Amino acid sequence: MDIQPLHSWDLTRAEARALQRQLADRVDQRQPLTGCDLIAGADVSYNRSSNILYAGVVVLRMDDLTIVEKRGVACEVTFPYVTGLLSFRETPALLKVFAQIETKPDAVIVDGHGYSHPRRFGFACHVGLWLNLPSVGCAKTRLIGTYKEPGRRAGSVTPLKAKDEVVGQVVRTKTGVKPVFVSVGYKIDLRSAVELVLATCRGYRLPEPTRQAHLHVNTLRRQA
Repeated sequence: MDIQPLHSWDLTRAEARALQRQLADRVDQRQPLTGCDLIAGADVSYNRSSNILYAGVVVLRMDDLTIVEKRGVACEVTFPYVTGLLSFRETPALLKVFAQIETKPDAVIVDGHGYSHPRRFGFACHVGLWLNLPSVGCAKTRLIGTYKEPGRRAGSVTPLKAKDEVVGQVVRTKTGVKPVFVSVGYKIDLRSAVELVLATCRGYRLPEPTRQAHLHVNTLRRQA
């Protein structure tokens, strides 16, 4: 994939927070996703105490969720582990993987938050803006906001709210298991983001793209 530079990564924590506030104004969360033949899942894995990070991307066909391509890298990171600024630690490595991808996806699901972020610019927003692709954040834990527990059955959804603003949806992807937290990353509306996550579930809590990416990076980490 051809990736156009968006900004420098040589930033202090204060500069990173300021950049998040600036880039949040560019997050497009109004576009319905009208078509998607290829979907990518992206994930990273590392120990907080380590400066080595493993990043992986898996591209699947939407019609049968078979894997078309998968890539991964291990690289050294310099930005510290700071809650709310994790995209500055993780995105550079992930972009190195996307640069190797030959099969350009129509959308990306990231294991992390997007708009449901204190400055409305989480990991999925950062990745989507760099790639200029529709992107969705699908996180396993809540970062901000309050919600009512969705119904027990798969497909049940309740809004995730920060004060009076809906910043995401809490989605039950499998009957009887913990929900996930879905939010807009870039170039997609919230309804389409939820529909994409549910459409790519295969009986697991995680949607298949990020589940496969998770398996891939953990394999890379074990092999290393």
